[in-house]
Amino acid sequence: MATNVTISSAVRSNLNALQSTSKLMTSVQEKLATGKKVNSALDNPNSFFTAKGLENRASDLSTLLDDMGQSVQTLKAADKGITAISDLVDAAKAKANQASQTSSQTERAQYAEEYNELLTQIEDLAKDSGYKGKNLLGGTGNDLSVTFNEDGTSSLAISAVDFTDTTSSTGLNLSDLATASTGTATLAVTGSAGTTLDSTANFSSGDVITLTDANGSEVGSLTIDASTTIADLEALYDGVDGASAAFATNTLTVTSEFKLTTSSSNSTPADFTTNGTDSGFATDANIDAALTKLKKAQDTLRSQASTFGTNLSIVQNRQDFTNSMINTLEEGAGKLTLADTNEEGANLLALQTQQSLASTSLSLAAQADQNVLRLF
Repeated sequence: MATNVTISSAVRSNLNALQSTSKLMTSVQEKLATGKKVNSALDNPNSFFTAKGLENRASDLSTLLDDMGQSVQTLKAADKGITAISDLVDAAKAKANQASQTSSQTERAQYAEEYNELLTQIEDLAKDSGYKGKNLLGGTGNDLSVTFNEDGTSSLAISAVDFTDTTSSTGLNLSDLATASTGTATLAVTGSAGTTLDSTANFSSGDVITLTDANGSEVGSLTIDASTTIADLEALYDGVDGASAAFATNTLTVTSEFKLTTSSSNSTPADFTTNGTDSGFATDANIDAALTKLKKAQDTLRSQASTFGTNLSIVQNRQDFTNSMINTLEEGAGKLTLADTNEEGANLLALQTQQSLASTSLSLAAQADQNVLRLF
């Protein structure tokens, strides 16, 4: 207001009322625009700083809530991995049971190879069960820590396991089975294919030639009489699954995809064994041992799944709690700072009416001052 302008007391009073009303309208309009009754520390220091503290804590918890959500996904990824690995372990058990139901060493060798492939797939699956760089099935360096509060005093440590190496004694403890390989053996038999065996040095009439595998199972036999020839002995081997024989130049060569033992009841026996390698399912004892290990591996998987399930429940529970706490903090901050828009709207309407009246009153006061002009 210009200091060199003189106004009457009535005009000054109405002017002050109009300015006060305008200032109040500005404040109410700000509250309606922001939705808050406390927009700065100047409005209400106590409410402003208390609400700011609540909002800061809610923001910190919101960050932790995001971390909890990612931890939940990491645990879910590990659980999916364990479920899939359990299915592969069941498939490996099926292969072992199939091997036990056949006496064919060739078939058992095939099942052993398929068993090893399943173990390879288990390792690959475990390696692929990570989430954002953390793999709870990946062993060292993959432990997970979940923080639940702002100062870190409340947290959960989740230990990783190593299923990426099935041979690990601290993991599934499943070893690859030996694979079968072909071997040969030779027997000196003087004569030709039509020569009778009882005329050779190694055999005589009445001898029983028995062929057995590593499991002790008989896979073929031949009783020698006066008419049994070298060709008959050769045919004996050819009739065994995975074995064959060839006679040439006084030598019988036996080839087998597994260790094949030939024994004779002769007092001077012609016993020999092919130098092939047996598969890991060659004997019933081998199969039983594999099944025992698979049972323990399945128990390990179920136990670990239970542990991860418990961890998941804890994290999800704290996730729900933290979400509720954030809502509570934000609600508390809002009660300290948020404006009642209905009330402020009514205030603005009243102030507008008051401003109109003040303007009218100021106009009347000014007209009263103008009455002096009528004297001239």
